[in-house]
Amino acid sequence: MQQLKCCVIIPTYNNPKTLKRIIEGVLQYTTDIIIVDDGSTDNTAEILMEFTELKQLHYPNNKGKGFALKQGFRMALELGYHFAITIDSDGQHYPDDIPVLINALNQEKDKNVLFIGARNMGQEGVPKKSSFGNKFSNFWFWVETGNKLQDTQSGYRLYPLTELKSLSLYTNKFEFEIEIIVKAAWNGILVKNVPIKVHYDAAERVSHFRPFTDFTRISILNTYLVLVTILYIFPRDLIQKLKKKGFKRFVQEDLLGSNDSHEKKALSIALGVFIGLCPLWGFHTLIVIFLAILFKLNKAIAFAFSNVSLPPFIPFVLYFSLKIGHWIMGSEFEFNFEEVGENLEIIRHLQPYIVGSLTLSFFGALIMGVFGYLFLTIFDRNKMEFHNG
Repeated sequence: MQQLKCCVIIPTYNNPKTLKRIIEGVLQYTTDIIIVDDGSTDNTAEILMEFTELKQLHYPNNKGKGFALKQGFRMALELGYHFAITIDSDGQHYPDDIPVLINALNQEKDKNVLFIGARNMGQEGVPKKSSFGNKFSNFWFWVETGNKLQDTQSGYRLYPLTELKSLSLYTNKFEFEIEIIVKAAWNGILVKNVPIKVHYDAAERVSHFRPFTDFTRISILNTYLVLVTILYIFPRDLIQKLKKKGFKRFVQEDLLGSNDSHEKKALSIALGVFIGLCPLWGFHTLIVIFLAILFKLNKAIAFAFSNVSLPPFIPFVLYFSLKIGHWIMGSEFEFNFEEVGENLEIIRHLQPYIVGSLTLSFFGALIMGVFGYLFLTIFDRNKMEFHNG
């Protein structure tokens, strides 16, 4: 731990039954400990008087676990630490799992990694609300980062402090532990699980999680993170990958060369074209990424083909939508752009436009999906013949 410049941070708030045991357990492995008393109102201060040789931070008012962790990180960086293990003081974590996290870090060539201790949430004694909350959190973390984890809520973690300095972190309560791992993943930090033990004792464990208030906070945060993922992070990563590889290599490796089946790729093309041609202006990206995730399709392909309605193509999309809509409804197509602002000419064409747009979207998606499937099949066949020849 000294070679890695790693310390242990223990945030605490009114956990008098278990705090001393946790500190003494951690002392078996290191004296590089930072304790953050987040406004405890019991005899926590008296307990901590027994450990005056350790670094301590005391705050008069409770501001939340996220706040306590941020203050602990700040002090750790000031003291020159590069990594920090966080362990809860409520007794659920075993200090003898500290070597598990350290060994996991030692096995990584690239130390730009954040480890989360994965608890066995199916073991006897684990509260059902904790198990449900963890599954809920795991799902949204996957949506927001594309990374599937077994446990995203465990407070037993190893953080790469120097890599976290550039992150903008705003939350101060329990939702902080979700915000930090999502933003870490967005910024290229590898987030991984490491199996750890867990102990739940209803007689001594005190949980300060407020089901309604904190779950609401977490839900609001996840809503924000999903929107940022769809509107900024995914397009950003796609553009960066395109710039780095170049168009030809990007198409060959990420679109044609991905491990998805031809059917899945073709359906992804069809979805992208359908949404791109639909009258959903301003929401194309949001909807196509959401549906690609929902139906487990190729997000890159769906997003790429949803851009069929890029600005240069919009006049053609509008024209053919109106033309088809009027033809289906049996009305004449006479559209005068100069009169639109004068007598609400556009309203008269709204119904034909919607009908025509949906029709164009359906058949455009069908044609492009079939064409994409045939192209991918032929491409694969020619590729195999080339290698065999």
